Amino acid sequence: MEALRVLWILGCACTASALGSRLKAPALPIQPEREPMISKGLSGCSFGGRFYSLEDTWHPDLGEPFGVMHCVMCHCEPQRSRRGKVFGKVSCRNMKQDCPDPTCDDPVLLPGHCCKTCPKGDLGRKEAESLFEFFQEKDDDLHKSYNDRSYISSEENSNRDSATDFVSLLTGVTDSWLPSSSGVARARLTLTRTSLTFSITLQRMNRPSLITFLDSDGNTAFEFRVPRADTDMICGVWKNLPKSHLRQLEAEQLRVSMITADNKEEEIQGKIIKHRALFAETFSAILTSDEVHSGMGGIAMLTLSDTENNLHFILILQGLVPHGSFSAKVPVRVKLLYRQHLLREIRANISADDSDFAEVLADLNSRELFWLSRGQLQISVETEGQNPRQISGYISGKRSCDTLQSVMSSGSALTPGKTGGVGSAVFTLHHNGSLDYQVLLAGLSSTVVSVTIEMKPRRRSKRSVLYDITADFSAAEERGGGRAMGSCSRFEARHIHMLLQNELFINIATAEQQESELRGQIRMLPYNGLDARRNELPVPLAGQFVSPPVRTAAAGHAWVSVDEQCHLHYEIVVNGLSRSEDASVNAHLHGLAEIGEMDDSSTNHKRLLTGFYGQQAQGVLKDISVELLRHLDEGTAYIQVSTKMNPRGEIRGRIHVPNSCEFGSRGEVVEEAEFDDLVFVRDPAELRKDPHTCFFEGEHHAHGSQWTPQYNTCFTCTCQKKTVICDPVICPALSCPHTIQPEDQCCPICDEKKESKETTAVEKIEEDPEGCYFEGDQKMHAPGTTWHPFVPPFGYIKCAVCTCKGSTGEVHCEKVTCPPLTCSRPIRRNPSDCCKECPTEDTPPLEDDEMMQADGTRHCKFGKNYYQNSEHWHPRVPLVGEMKCITCWCDHGVTKCQRKQCPLLSCSNPIRREGKCCPECMEDIMEKEEMVKKVEKKKNWRH
Repeated sequence: MEALRVLWILGCACTASALGSRLKAPALPIQPEREPMISKGLSGCSFGGRFYSLEDTWHPDLGEPFGVMHCVMCHCEPQRSRRGKVFGKVSCRNMKQDCPDPTCDDPVLLPGHCCKTCPKGDLGRKEAESLFEFFQEKDDDLHKSYNDRSYISSEENSNRDSATDFVSLLTGVTDSWLPSSSGVARARLTLTRTSLTFSITLQRMNRPSLITFLDSDGNTAFEFRVPRADTDMICGVWKNLPKSHLRQLEAEQLRVSMITADNKEEEIQGKIIKHRALFAETFSAILTSDEVHSGMGGIAMLTLSDTENNLHFILILQGLVPHGSFSAKVPVRVKLLYRQHLLREIRANISADDSDFAEVLADLNSRELFWLSRGQLQISVETEGQNPRQISGYISGKRSCDTLQSVMSSGSALTPGKTGGVGSAVFTLHHNGSLDYQVLLAGLSSTVVSVTIEMKPRRRSKRSVLYDITADFSAAEERGGGRAMGSCSRFEARHIHMLLQNELFINIATAEQQESELRGQIRMLPYNGLDARRNELPVPLAGQFVSPPVRTAAAGHAWVSVDEQCHLHYEIVVNGLSRSEDASVNAHLHGLAEIGEMDDSSTNHKRLLTGFYGQQAQGVLKDISVELLRHLDEGTAYIQVSTKMNPRGEIRGRIHVPNSCEFGSRGEVVEEAEFDDLVFVRDPAELRKDPHTCFFEGEHHAHGSQWTPQYNTCFTCTCQKKTVICDPVICPALSCPHTIQPEDQCCPICDEKKESKETTAVEKIEEDPEGCYFEGDQKMHAPGTTWHPFVPPFGYIKCAVCTCKGSTGEVHCEKVTCPPLTCSRPIRRNPSDCCKECPTEDTPPLEDDEMMQADGTRHCKFGKNYYQNSEHWHPRVPLVGEMKCITCWCDHGVTKCQRKQCPLLSCSNPIRREGKCCPECMEDIMEKEEMVKKVEKKKNWRH
């Protein structure tokens, strides 16, 4: 059904009256929604459950197993109604006919591309023309499956499902009452739900005292007082953005300003924009001018190719071209320098209204890569002609307020185990490419023999060790622990790129487990406003710290701090927590994070922090008792994570937070959750190990579980052995003469008192706690309401009606009695109908009587075609045609599709030939061709 909806959407997008901003969301989404729908009051296009701004282009994603249609490009075209209102219309076209003719004899089709290219063609200007597509495809690359069990892609990292990245280039303001500044700053911003975090780096100006966000009218929307510090990095968060400012942010109508408060008052300002290059960026540079008060500046966002030493970059420039010549093209030279020596040079043309451009520096040699890793390469942009203007800056690894960290657990080891040990690591990447690390180990089964930084294994039994830091490890006095502190001064450019793409791991080997006892992915933890991360090491959480010790595969670490108001801020990261083998009872991992005293005999001061799903949570606790604050100050408190398998604690850690809160928390006694709710983000890696797990709307669901989907709250979905079945809520017939339809309800209700129409069923439940909770649909029902029960995996049962007895809170369900029929051949009009009815001459049955029988073999409808049970076919996609690499089949009324499984390849540069479903190694292709030639020669020799 999902594929059917997707194909319907894509097909409609090809017609003239296709999709506009008023298109309703499809019954099933094309892909997970990564950002909130903001279609109300904002011009744009809705497509596949996502909102696109005017002029946006994208490749439609049909979801698994179809994937991204790289040869189809959709465009949100601006249209104007008769009343002059601007709206968007989606149009999609096949780009394959626009592919240029390759210049070589044997072009190849690379994975993720639409057009064939030469295997080792010119990587100069032609590749630069598709550079923006390269940055977008970096997003697609992170959806690939990796062999390493602990790998979590950036898409699944923390709150990335709902995060949107923005960037701003801040330069001197020429029309300000303050003098124009020589300073340049780069702001990287991330929107998560309603919170906007920002990391700002600056050059050629003093640290500002005030950061101001301005709305579309130039009014102050938010002010941030910059704390004093001896660093050029500023970290902050703007919480609870109003909807009006969220819309302006998405429409790129907000600006950010910075003002210094010293003797030399300066102001720099810039527009906040989205940019697709942010996701793939691993190196960056801020470009400044030697001229005083020039108002010029720029930023460079750079990344390395995944397989070749090509440096892709995008420049955003400001003030380089005089404002008087908007349309005139100005020639510029982009230079790559080392100690003022020219290494590379590229010529281009820019204008004042289009000064951004992209390029590729192909085949960097070993010296250039070395200088890149050390932050010694300089990028310069200079205009040609009279009065040339120049800006330049040094390239270094991308900097932000995010935290490089890793939790190592035995469940993520190359051979998973349950030791109850923990590893906690924090990393800092410097301008010169050196990587500082602090690693803490505890609860190991035997002596540590190696601590290494690695890539994911190329083969099942072959590790890829990059750096051995065992020499910096010092064993602790207690058995099974220790720490390593040091620095890798020779970190290569390729490894910096992989580090910032979450592609490296830290591995701990012991005498008993000489390959791997603990292992964890080094990943970037997005900044969320908690400053404890920047100043303190996390507290390790291990099963060995629980009383009595627990041999678990899980581990974790936590940051805890107490502010001036005596409010406790915490952030917890866990790794290796797994659900119970009994999927019917413990379908989801349900953990409880608690804080309390080390003395287990006393539970008076234990506090529940949060319940969670997944890997990470953060929050603030305000109503803390004096006793608990005292235990925090004395170091006799703990943080503990409990699960259904270990309700008395699965992992625990002792915390020591010095404070002077003798009188307890100050301020209002409220427990507050940051980022809306204290809910751990769901971690698909934990459920992915189960072969019966379902993937839907960007989340993994356990077999037997049920939930309300995001695309329509009037549906209920269940997971049945990798198959998602979504049923619409079926409303029972009402016998009352007057009904009303509450906006937040799926079914109408009786309007017994017209004067109380404004009271909805939900409000009644809130006022009257004696509602009914029905286990089938896992929902509360108002007293007196009726509904058809939901019974997994069968869905809504129309042959039964349930009633909520308000006085007792009991649910009473009874079978529907069908009326007697007078006709000889009654029919069932819909498969879900309980009762048959007599056909009328003017209303023929919807389908064959045989297909409508609920107890017969169910057929499948895909597109406009019906298929018999067990029938197989290749689906057809509009604009693309038949997809021969995907096979669909009918499984008792449910359409299932699967892409052809391709074998793992040992070569580093696989290619895909036209008409072939799987990529191949060039060596294998040449070997097959040689074999064919030999066979042909033998045939000719025989004849």
